[in-house]
Amino acid sequence: MALAVLPQTLSLMTASTRRTVLSLYMRVFRIARTWQAQSGVINDTEAERKYIVQEARSLFRQNQQMADQESIKRSIEECEARIEIGLHYRNPYPRATYLPPMGLATQKGRKLRAQQRLRKQAKPIYLQSHDET
Repeated sequence: MALAVLPQTLSLMTASTRRTVLSLYMRVFRIARTWQAQSGVINDTEAERKYIVQEARSLFRQNQQMADQESIKRSIEECEARIEIGLHYRNPYPRATYLPPMGLATQKGRKLRAQQRLRKQAKPIYLQSHDET
């Protein structure tokens, strides 16, 4: 169903990039089909499977208009990182972001800009698609 949207925008990509994106997309859905919650509770498993599918669809749709090869590469790296982290920790949800020292400095002038720069630098690759909260 969601694949019908992808091919029209993937025409901007090279053939190898297109193949990589589609294989990642299908890999995420295969993982969701076989996902088992760490708790072993059926309701948890279903909720996590639903989360994986919804997250994949929303992020792939959000990034489908990308034309810059560098941003596409970063998104592919993010997807691969999230898959590996999720499989390793058996947790589909993004891991917490830790602020660097002085990440909560007084919000005035230069200190605010420095604080924003520190937060941006501390943001891990697997959370690049998520907005600041």
